[in-house]
Amino acid sequence: MTDNTSVRHILLVKIAPQKTAQQIDEFIAAFRDLTKKIDGILAFEYGQNNSPEGKDRGMTHVITLTFVDAAARDAYLPHPEHLRFGRWMRETGILEEIIVVDYTPRE
Repeated sequence: MTDNTSVRHILLVKIAPQKTAQQIDEFIAAFRDLTKKIDGILAFEYGQNNSPEGKDRGMTHVITLTFVDAAARDAYLPHPEHLRFGRWMRETGILEEIIVVDYTPRE
């Protein structure tokens, strides 16, 4: 088994059903912009749920951030740009629900 110090920050989100494709695109673009504003983010990835299993509990999208290490993730959480983004999300009502899980990848 190979150890890795990077940390994956996984968000499972349920976009509010009344939100338009344009609003969803704005949400994703604003989230992606955090990678330019906050150090320590190695990668941003997202996609719409397309699982045929029916076990998604209504979650519509997945967003993954990869951080250099746990310290970078820990600095991201209280970062002013992240907090500003969180306020914006709440104001827009873009999300109905969110689940966040972090892990350090292992082989």
